[in-house]
Amino acid sequence: MANTATSSTTAAGTPNSAGDDGPFTGGCACHQRETGSAFALNAMYEAPLVGLSTAVQPELVETSTASGNPQTIARCPACRVAVWSSYGTHGGDRVRIIRVGTLDNPDLFPPEMHIYTSTKQPWLNLSGDVPFVPEFYHLPDVWPKERLERLQRALGTSVGVGE
Repeated sequence: MANTATSSTTAAGTPNSAGDDGPFTGGCACHQRETGSAFALNAMYEAPLVGLSTAVQPELVETSTASGNPQTIARCPACRVAVWSSYGTHGGDRVRIIRVGTLDNPDLFPPEMHIYTSTKQPWLNLSGDVPFVPEFYHLPDVWPKERLERLQRALGTSVGVGE
């Protein structure tokens, strides 16, 4: 059963329980300008598994990020909510980064990592169980092996994304 977003986003195969081998989720502080919030909570999925649940095509908006990576934001044409992004240096058109808050059950996707925290708001306290790094990180050092292999299959290459 797909986890459907209020903004009509679907991601086939979304995990139904914690610990599933679904996407890696992360909070990214470099998206403050794009989201109007302290960070974006994102989940990576293979592009063929992500789409709108209607025949309407998303509006694609090209933009840049504080990290310097090119980004294409797919917005719901009805409500203009950003439902996913694609990044030129992080999977291009093979991987989609879903905005977790657009899913019906965002509570199933807590952050597993916070990135680009060098730009976080000073009042955002990052401590405890969720690791954080000032910029990006070496995926093989952090991601579980099964999910890294899943990403490698989607990309058709070994993973060194963010190196």
